Amino acid sequence: MDKRLDQLVEKLTKAFGERLVSVVLYGSAAAGDHHAGYSDFNILCVLGEISPRELAAAAAPFRWWREQGSPAPLLLTEHELATSADCFAIEFHDMQSHHRLLLGKDVIAPLVVENTFYRAQVEHDLRAKLLRLRQKACGMMADQNLLRRMLLDSVSTFCVLFRHALQLHGVDAPPQKREVLRLAVERFGVDPAPFAKLLDVREARIKPKEMDPLAVLPAYLRAIETVIDAVDRLEK
Repeated sequence: MDKRLDQLVEKLTKAFGERLVSVVLYGSAAAGDHHAGYSDFNILCVLGEISPRELAAAAAPFRWWREQGSPAPLLLTEHELATSADCFAIEFHDMQSHHRLLLGKDVIAPLVVENTFYRAQVEHDLRAKLLRLRQKACGMMADQNLLRRMLLDSVSTFCVLFRHALQLHGVDAPPQKREVLRLAVERFGVDPAPFAKLLDVREARIKPKEMDPLAVLPAYLRAIETVIDAVDRLEK
């Protein structure tokens, strides 16, 4: 993958020239917890300014990157990055913990991430993802393949949010999903079984067909609800 990252940096440099301030790899790939087929390569691209000219210049390299199987890079100005850390506490907490500078200056390390809205964002994201999970499950209960894929796609997000819930409770959790799960069991008393089964599939320890999504779903939902309640209680 390093070769494709180098290619992306080259294409971004050609597209933006001196307006390109920084290119940063973040997310699971930067944290050493990337799993092919389920994880993306997340890129932050920081520019001096963003006008229609920059948007037009981004079209070709962004399209090429999407064709490699990852989402288009995040595009921010350096000013936006410095002034939006309080709005995206989860994202910038993660970036500060694990990022890899691909080009330019490190714009992540000096960020001041305010914790004022951190708890509210963690609870909001947990509740929003749970609501979305239920909505999608309603249309998939009769199709185990779709339901299985949906659960497999969601488990990484919930592990990330569980890690932030643990941090709010004073537990320094690493990015590795199984370690997050172990700590969530200890701190919140969640049932580890549904998450362990999903991670087994993602890590190719068992075949997808060996996991019954209808059997996993009830305990999976209960575990998420348990963590939401634990985060909610911090407000009281």
